[in-house]
Amino acid sequence: MSTQMIERPVRRPAADLDALFPGRYLSVTSFKRDGTAVATPVWFVSDGRRLLALTDLHSAKVRRIRRDPRVLIAPCRADGKLRSEPVPARVEVLTATPDLEHVQRLLLERYKLSYRLVMLIYRLGRRVRGRPSVADGAALAITVARPGPVRDDGSHTPPHGDALLVHGGGESR
Repeated sequence: MSTQMIERPVRRPAADLDALFPGRYLSVTSFKRDGTAVATPVWFVSDGRRLLALTDLHSAKVRRIRRDPRVLIAPCRADGKLRSEPVPARVEVLTATPDLEHVQRLLLERYKLSYRLVMLIYRLGRRVRGRPSVADGAALAITVARPGPVRDDGSHTPPHGDALLVHGGGESR
């Protein structure tokens, strides 16, 4: 009698995203067509497998990510100043209502009153400017490419092969 061996992929536990990305803000650096990096701080949560953030569906950040899902991410302060070295990641833009509701629920659990207050001010500002109170939303589902930080040993090149020029502090359209 012969024994048949069946190979199965080994399931490894996901990297502890909360330990890798502590704090309230995550810098998401996406790239323009010319390779120029644009860093944007966002509030984020982890679902254990990915980092998740909400943003405006029509933002320049979403347009850049749809064109090229490769980004650099790092924990940061509210002003975008990095707290550690960036790591490569890939982003999927989610627009289905259940996905958006799931991410919003996680953000409400994590940020509680702060999130509610900021969203209230955001909605009021949109109304004052004559826009709908809630923008079309998109969730960013961010998967870390590798757990360690990017080291400048000469072997790493930014996703587009150009020098990494990070312009912090918001969107550029």
